[in-house]
Amino acid sequence: MSYIEDSLSTGEEIREIFEFHWVAKLPMILWFVLLITFPLAIWEWLKLRNTEMGVTNKRVILKTGIISRHSDEMKISSIETVEIEQGIMGRILGFGMVKVTGKGISDLVFTRIDDPMNVKRKIESIEPAKD
Repeated sequence: MSYIEDSLSTGEEIREIFEFHWVAKLPMILWFVLLITFPLAIWEWLKLRNTEMGVTNKRVILKTGIISRHSDEMKISSIETVEIEQGIMGRILGFGMVKVTGKGISDLVFTRIDDPMNVKRKIESIEPAKD
């Protein structure tokens, strides 16, 4: 069971799980090709495998960590802006960074994410849940 599924509260439902773009796997592939750095390829694979990004009807979630766990979460009602950052290659290939800014100084950053415009739309279309 994933962290996001495991951490759902009463009445909370997963709306979308976000995926990395295939470009995020390039460092792992490069390390794998250079057989000497095979452990680095495994490390990159584990980092990608153990990162979860998603949105529920109550919050936006980013979980990272291979052995330890670090999670950043923001209530939907606390979101002020959802920004997209894409370079030229990101525009051409369809990947980028999505930054969710909340009240105060908190923010969540999804990097190398697939179809950032769709991710922005999904986050902004969630109506805050009635608690």
